[in-house]
Amino acid sequence: MLRRNGNREILETASEWLKAENPLKRARGADILAQLRAPKHEERLPKEPDWLFRDEIFPLLVELLERESEAMVLDSGIAALGHLYNEAGIPIIVRHSRHPDKDVRFSVACALGHFPNHPLAVGTLLPLTRDEDSDVRDWSVFGLGVQGNVDSPEIREALLERLSDSDEDVREEAAVGLGKRRDIRLLPTLRTMLAMPVLKVRTAEAASELLELPEDPQEWGAEDYKTALDDKFGPSTSD
Repeated sequence: MLRRNGNREILETASEWLKAENPLKRARGADILAQLRAPKHEERLPKEPDWLFRDEIFPLLVELLERESEAMVLDSGIAALGHLYNEAGIPIIVRHSRHPDKDVRFSVACALGHFPNHPLAVGTLLPLTRDEDSDVRDWSVFGLGVQGNVDSPEIREALLERLSDSDEDVREEAAVGLGKRRDIRLLPTLRTMLAMPVLKVRTAEAASELLELPEDPQEWGAEDYKTALDDKFGPSTSD
């Protein structure tokens, strides 16, 4: 892919695409610029890609979003801005948090997840946890509760509310977020999750967080988590 083999020529071509009449081409230009990196060489295999031209790309994407109205392009441009990890882009991303197009709001939630502890990002993700679209709720809860470390009564209440969400992914991410904050109001729901026929990865993660374990014990099953929860917090009153 072009963005995985970045160079000056690709930068200049993708930058020109941002000005194209065709919205699909503008969107593709943003997609390429979002994660433009140097080719990976086997002899070094860096854990973190060698990102290219980010200081040059940032103002190009800001300019694009300032003038853009097509939802498809906003979607790509907002996602691209998030991938640059430049906090100066947060206010620009936030402006689109109430866009009528769910894909644009989804990109806002994902992009803000790159800045989960920034006050403006937190304040924007909170209402998005109640979005009508389940994917937007999912990524807002994930960014706010799982990726982020900020704790407040408002965040806990938002996560607690999502424990009864209609979407399973949202419920599980909310459980992890509450577990991470050691909120024992998670216990009844967590015990119900542990009673399911299959132990889900995020259920184990939520339980491990609430138990303050350094990591999820690979050999543990649901019964082990139940026993540990009973030992730490007392048995369920429904038992």
